[in-house]
Amino acid sequence: MCIGIPLQVIRCEGQVALCRGRGTDRSVDLSLVGAQAPGTWLLTFLGSAREVIGADSAGLINAALDGLEAAMAGETDLAGHFADLIDRTPELPPHLRGALP
Repeated sequence: MCIGIPLQVIRCEGQVALCRGRGTDRSVDLSLVGAQAPGTWLLTFLGSAREVIGADSAGLINAALDGLEAAMAGETDLAGHFADLIDRTPELPPHLRGALP
């Protein structure tokens, strides 16, 4: 399973960017998203940027990743890590809604 990691661009050199996130700096391939300005948030998988995201989305993803780490450490009260899902009815993506009887 791949897990997307949000990283913020520090500097861009052609199709490669130095990015920072989750306590580390990483080199990221920009072939799929093109050159990006410093400060831009990227959703990355296995060293490649797959999507440009906003700071709010990066925050939610980081909170969920923190929740995953907490669960792996044995914590059971994870609601604070998934605040965007509390009191919300789950929704199917648009392409699956028509599949319901």
